[in-house]
Amino acid sequence: MKLLHWIAMSCASITLLTACGGGSSGSTSTASTVSVTSVTTDQLVYRKVTNMTVVGKNLDLGINISNPGCLKITEVAGGTSTQRVFACKMVAVGTFAVSITAGDSASLYSGSLTIPLAAQPQVTMKTTLGDIVIELNPAKAPISVDNFLNYVENGFYVNKIFHRVVNSTSFSIAQGGGFTSDLQQPTPPFAAIKLESNNGLSNVRGTIGMARTSAVDSATSQFYFNVASNTGFDYTSTSNPGYAVFGKIVTGLDIMDKFKTVATNSSDVPTTAIFINSVVQTQ
Repeated sequence: MKLLHWIAMSCASITLLTACGGGSSGSTSTASTVSVTSVTTDQLVYRKVTNMTVVGKNLDLGINISNPGCLKITEVAGGTSTQRVFACKMVAVGTFAVSITAGDSASLYSGSLTIPLAAQPQVTMKTTLGDIVIELNPAKAPISVDNFLNYVENGFYVNKIFHRVVNSTSFSIAQGGGFTSDLQQPTPPFAAIKLESNNGLSNVRGTIGMARTSAVDSATSQFYFNVASNTGFDYTSTSNPGYAVFGKIVTGLDIMDKFKTVATNSSDVPTTAIFINSVVQTQ
């Protein structure tokens, strides 16, 4: 997995979670006599695995950890009755409530982690028209960014094409990420995601958004560049949810502008295929 960027805690130390927002520790479960005295973390890196070390008493009787900033929490082998380590992949930024309960649901620990975004993650997309650097916004569109980076890490976008280029008076986009040059559509390896269009980001020129069908929560691998400002794609209401922007082009707007000049057929497919050669996390 590529390292996107380092994330630091908002307080001086990243060791004690209660130092970053309070909470209680040391509460004892009356049913299981399990207690937690401290919770520590190692490096906190967006989309990387962080280890949470829990120290306490009778931990082998069973504890449950909740951390909404994690994609998945799994226990690391080798735990004891006084110390257990849990690994999770951080997939969001912001402040998250962290809680630990015993097997009987008694509260053992509550605190918070504040994970600011030190630097926006970026990817470099190499196309047959040139290179485009895209800055992603996980703070505003965590689901869409995580989904896009899953496809990047999977290598799914390699040799896909921009299969739809529209440059009309009503809107101007370049859509890709789903079809091969023979217009075959491989099955996406990941499930469709929830629409995040109501996130404050607008479909202005140079932004990237998730393409979808008429079904609201149907976006998978396909994305589009707003070659011109298409604010008509923005969220206005639940009945007109629009399309989710999740980043912007920071280098290569001149490459994006080349899409407006390509010849297309009556179905808006470029007559000369525009390939995605690679997409790599570069920050």
